[in-house]
Amino acid sequence: MQDLLEPNVSDVSVVGHFSVDSIILPSRPHAFMMLGGSVTYVSLVTKRLEGNASVISKIGGDFPEAYLWWLREEGIDLTGVVRREAEPTTRFEVEYSGDLAERQLRLKGKASPITLEDVPNLAHARALHIAPIADEISYELAEHLRKHADTLSFDPQGMLRAFDEAGNVYCCAPIDRRILGLVNVYKSSLDEITALTGETEIKPAVKAIHGFGVENVIVTLGDKGAVLSVAGSTYKIPGCVGNPVVDPTGAGDVFIGAFLTEYTRAKDSLWCACVGSAAASVVVEGLGPTSMGQKEEIYSRAEAVYEKGIKQ
Repeated sequence: MQDLLEPNVSDVSVVGHFSVDSIILPSRPHAFMMLGGSVTYVSLVTKRLEGNASVISKIGGDFPEAYLWWLREEGIDLTGVVRREAEPTTRFEVEYSGDLAERQLRLKGKASPITLEDVPNLAHARALHIAPIADEISYELAEHLRKHADTLSFDPQGMLRAFDEAGNVYCCAPIDRRILGLVNVYKSSLDEITALTGETEIKPAVKAIHGFGVENVIVTLGDKGAVLSVAGSTYKIPGCVGNPVVDPTGAGDVFIGAFLTEYTRAKDSLWCACVGSAAASVVVEGLGPTSMGQKEEIYSRAEAVYEKGIKQ
């Protein structure tokens, strides 16, 4: 492990495409454009919890410079972001149902995959999160990233996504499961973990992921909270009670970003998951990644959740 005082060590580094999202909400008459992608939400919540955050990504010539300015102003290290002027940026249209419980994704543009050549000078990270959104990360890249992190985290959503000719997103594409053998922390939705493992129930699905050697398995359940499985114990992490939900986009990404930030501080996994639940409850109260809240508010909500943590 590298010296913890070394200046180029990130607390949390996140890898995947940025996206430009067109979000359609039932409460608004028109779609609105917003910076998206897991890398956005993970890095911003890491900074909000006073961690060092860096991003490895690829964008096209059409990616708004204002978004990069915003992220730099937040203190996020973007030296790992590659711009290809002749290529498009990944873009999604995200349309929510009236109760915000369901969404339909449509791929409107796709940047090229992130390759080993795109990341020649990787800095070390205490936690590195692999967060593809449109199948942009290969096993070979993940294997290379593993060498530069104390903890490797993985969300398979972007590898499981398949796209029809109109760009509609559906499940599920086959993925290279060897990547799970590299991972310390796994996070996905219930639909994704059952699709990945072929198990129809959460307990055998979680057990299957542990079977690859993964220590921490997290399954997010929307407003019902999450399940954490670690060291032979399973915990139901309650959802936080907060203000009404405005936009659910990015809640799972904020959950894992907050979890990893606390995890790099040698906090126990149950507390880390409670901070994740708290941070997720804050971000959904605003539009896109604009509502990250304050550290004190996140920790206050996390403490309330931690007291309810129930071992299953």
